[in-house]
Amino acid sequence: MSHESSSKPMYEQIFEALREQIASGKYVPGERIPSEKELGEAYNVSRITSKKALEMLTQEGYIVRQPGRGSFVSEHFGSADASPGSATGVITKPRRENGKLLIGLVMTDFGDSYGTGLVYGMEEASRQHDSYLILRRSLGVPANEQEAIQGLLELGVDGLIIFPAQGEYFNAEILKLVISQYPFVLLDRHLKGVSASSISTNNAAATKQMIKHLFELGHTHIALMTGPPQDTTAIEERIEGFIQAHAESGIVVDRRLWMDHITATLPTAFVPENKEKEKENIKKHLREHPKITALFAMEHNIAQLAYEAARESGLRIPEDLSIVCFDSPDYAGGFLFTHMRQKQEEMGRLAFENVLKLRNGESVPNKILLDAELITGSSTGPVRKK
Repeated sequence: MSHESSSKPMYEQIFEALREQIASGKYVPGERIPSEKELGEAYNVSRITSKKALEMLTQEGYIVRQPGRGSFVSEHFGSADASPGSATGVITKPRRENGKLLIGLVMTDFGDSYGTGLVYGMEEASRQHDSYLILRRSLGVPANEQEAIQGLLELGVDGLIIFPAQGEYFNAEILKLVISQYPFVLLDRHLKGVSASSISTNNAAATKQMIKHLFELGHTHIALMTGPPQDTTAIEERIEGFIQAHAESGIVVDRRLWMDHITATLPTAFVPENKEKEKENIKKHLREHPKITALFAMEHNIAQLAYEAARESGLRIPEDLSIVCFDSPDYAGGFLFTHMRQKQEEMGRLAFENVLKLRNGESVPNKILLDAELITGSSTGPVRKK
């Protein structure tokens, strides 16, 4: 098979050639067309390029793709879709006459302290690129995440941005995306040992900066407060930063001061009853470890629980106890918590733009780390004098 030189990208040339062959009857409805591998060899292009050409044909309704079998000319090529009742029995991407791209977003949840900025960044990027963003929350439940990914793929999205649920393993749907080289980007997490593009904060460096700020105020007995790490890379990196800060400053880490199984702030458990129980646990921990002078909360909701528990225990913030965390809402009177502010909007914008680049067959960095900024609030002060 040969092709003429053109200023058009190769995937467009392949798309147009196959479209003409289908329209002319060379390939009839129900007939199998060449695979990604066969097209790559025929046109001397990568499988990413040939895959994109087939995706365009699917989007336009010319073909349907059957996993494990190949791509076949639609029984009604050019129609809006091929329903499950058609001869092929496969749902294809809906045909979008305006040509606008749809990018799916699956994330655990979002709120004032973290997540809303990510959505703002992605939505603004979608507007700039004349595209649309479709959001689905998983609430931290892996089964919800898996269902959301499957549903968005069935809707025909052109790429995915995934903020994975906290869990010990990434679900099978994400691994399938990796294997099939589907255009997607991970937010706030990365897959260990697997080539998947991710964008997150430089969590270790940010934590070190925040802990060293406490050291400068004289605090050496700092309690780390987190939910179960469960192989979640963001939490693991922050714990590593905490340990590194101590090592670099010659201060011994006392793990007896840690609370590392706080569950009340997880999306599915963040209800008043659980919060009250967790506050009682924090009060007990502070009573049992009176030498604690500062708390490092992994995220804002944990910091808020700790703040309330400390105040209810008669401790003054920051005179008796300092508290730091990641992210914090901006209240009218200023910031309550000293925190590391993540570049959420930039993270969201980069994620959206990188999905578009991957869809176009362009390469993007495997792992992007963004710096965070230390914001001083009213929750930190010099260590109390004994």
